[in-house]
Amino acid sequence: MSAQLLTYILVGLTFALYIGIALWTKASSTRDFYVAGAGVHPVANGMATAADWMSAASFISIAGIIAFSGYDSSVYLMGWTGGYVLLALLLAPYLRKFGQFTVPDFIGERYYSKSARVVAVICLIFISFTYVSGQMRGVGVVFSRFLEVEITTGVFIGMAVVFFYAVLGGMKGITYTQVAQFCVLIFAYMVPAIFISLLITGNPAPQLGLGAEVNDGSGLSVLEKLDQVLVDLGFTPYTEANKTTIDMLAITLALMVGTAGLPHVIVRFFTVPKVSDARKSAGYALVFIALLYTTAPAVGAFARLNFIDTVHNTAYEEAPAWVKTWEGIGLIAWLDKNRDGRIQYAAGRAFEGAPAFVEGEGEHGQKLLGNAPTDNANEVYVDRDIMVLANPEIANLPPWVIALVAAGGLAAALSTAAGLLLVISTSISHDLLKKTLRPAISERQELLYARIAAAAAVCMAGYLGINPPGFVAQVVAFAFGLAAASLFPAIFLGIFVRNMNREGAIAGMLCGLMFTFAYIVYFKFINPAANSADNWWLGISPEGIGSIGMLVNFAVAFAVSRFSKEPPPQVKALVDDVRIPSGAGVAYHH
Repeated sequence: MSAQLLTYILVGLTFALYIGIALWTKASSTRDFYVAGAGVHPVANGMATAADWMSAASFISIAGIIAFSGYDSSVYLMGWTGGYVLLALLLAPYLRKFGQFTVPDFIGERYYSKSARVVAVICLIFISFTYVSGQMRGVGVVFSRFLEVEITTGVFIGMAVVFFYAVLGGMKGITYTQVAQFCVLIFAYMVPAIFISLLITGNPAPQLGLGAEVNDGSGLSVLEKLDQVLVDLGFTPYTEANKTTIDMLAITLALMVGTAGLPHVIVRFFTVPKVSDARKSAGYALVFIALLYTTAPAVGAFARLNFIDTVHNTAYEEAPAWVKTWEGIGLIAWLDKNRDGRIQYAAGRAFEGAPAFVEGEGEHGQKLLGNAPTDNANEVYVDRDIMVLANPEIANLPPWVIALVAAGGLAAALSTAAGLLLVISTSISHDLLKKTLRPAISERQELLYARIAAAAAVCMAGYLGINPPGFVAQVVAFAFGLAAASLFPAIFLGIFVRNMNREGAIAGMLCGLMFTFAYIVYFKFINPAANSADNWWLGISPEGIGSIGMLVNFAVAFAVSRFSKEPPPQVKALVDDVRIPSGAGVAYHH
C-alpha cells in the first residue's frame, strides 16, 4: 500500500475519531462550553494540556529550528518547558481556586473594573490570533504535502474540522478530542525518532542516540560529526552559539513568562474539580510534554545529518523522490548556480528572498524567479518547517511511518488551534458581552454568541494561515512575547501584590503590549532590512523583546498604582483568600 493511500486512511480515521468525540461530548451549557463542566480527570486534563501545548510549533517546527540553529535553539527548549513549570507552580493553582471561566474574568474581578476586563480581552485576542496563525500555517504545510493539495486548500480543510468540534463541543469537546490528539501526535513523533536513532547510532532511545557514536566507522558522536560536516560546508559549528548572551537570556525569559501568560493553557486548569487536581494535572502534563521535548534535539540533529548526506553534491536527476515532491510545493528549491547539474548545499542564501515558482516552465518543471546571490556557493533553499515531516522520507522509512507523521502533525496543529479559538470565542461572548456590554442575556443566548464568535475566529485564523507573518515557530515566539508583556504581569501582580490597583494593572498591560507589538512590527514588517543585532535595542531581537515589555509592564503598573487610589478592602480580602490553602478542595463556584 502506498504512502499516499495510507495517509488518506490514517488522516481520515483520526478526523472521524475527533468528530465522533465532538458529537459524544456536545456542550449543553456555558459551563460545559467554557470549562468542560469543571469535571475533567487530572490525567485526562494532563494529556489535553500537553496536546494544547504541543502545537504545530512543537511538532513540526521545533526540530526544524534545532536542525538549522543548533545551540541557539536551546532557548526554545529551556523557555517553553521552564515556563510550564513556572505556570504550574506560580499561577495555575491560585487561578483555579479563584474559580472563574477565563483569564479576563480573573483580571476583571481582581481589578474590580470592566475596563481592565476589556483590556485583557484585547491582549488575549492579540496573543491568540498571532499564535493561531502559526497553527493554521502548519495545517496547510501538512495537507499540501501529504494530501497533495494546495496550502490554501489544506487550511480550508483544517478550518472545517476545527469549526466542527470547537463550535459544537466547546471546551468539553475540545478536551476529550485533545486527549485523542495527544495519543496520535506523541506516537507519530516517537516512532520515526526511534527508527532513525537505530539507523544512525544503533541506539533505540533518541535521547541517548544524540550523544552516541554514528554508525559510519568514524568514531565520532552525532554532535561531533555534525560539527565537522557543517564546518566543512562553511557553516559555524552546530554546538557553537551565534546569538549574544543577552539575547539568549531575553528570548528564554520571554518564552518562560509568555508560557505562564498563555490564556489557552491557563484555562485548562479551570476544567478540573479541585485545586489539588490542577496541581496533579500540571504534573502529568509536564511528563507528557517531556516525552516530545527531550526527543526533539535528537530529531533535529538526525534530520540535519540525513539531509546533508542525501542532498549535498548529488546529481539532481539522482536526487531522492522526496526532494522533488517538496520542491513541487515550494518548500525546497534548487538553483544551479555553477551549471554542473549537482545540488550544492553550503552556507549562505540560494536566493535573494524566498523563491517563487511558475508551474511548467524552465528547468526541472519550474522556473525559479529571483536573483542568485553571488557571494556564496549555496544552491539549496529549504523551509525549516518541513524537517520533521520529511524526516521519515529522508531516512527511507516505511510508508506507514510517513502516514503516521502526517496524522500527528495535523493532530498537533488542530489541537492547539481549537484551544486558541475557544479562548477567543469565550472572551468575546462571556467577557465582552455577558460581563460588559449585554449583562441581561440568557445562558442560552450566551452559548449561541460563543458559537458565533468561534465561527468568526475560525475564519480569521484561516486567513492568517493562508497569509502567515513568518514560519511557524517564529510566529509562535511573537505570541509568547506579547503574552509575557501583557497578561503575565497582570496575573502575577493580581495574585501576589494585594495593593495593586486597577489603574496600575490597566496602564501596565497597555504599555507592555504596545511596546512589544510596536517593536516586533517595526523590525519584522515596517523595516525588515534593519532586523539585525546592530540595530536592536540593547541587542535584543524581536523574539526576545517580550522580556523587556514585561519589565515595562511591571514598572508602569507599580508607578501608576503608587500615585492612585488603593484597591477596596474586599479586593484585598479576595487576594488573601486566593492565596490561603484552606478550603482548596471546595467545589467549583462561579
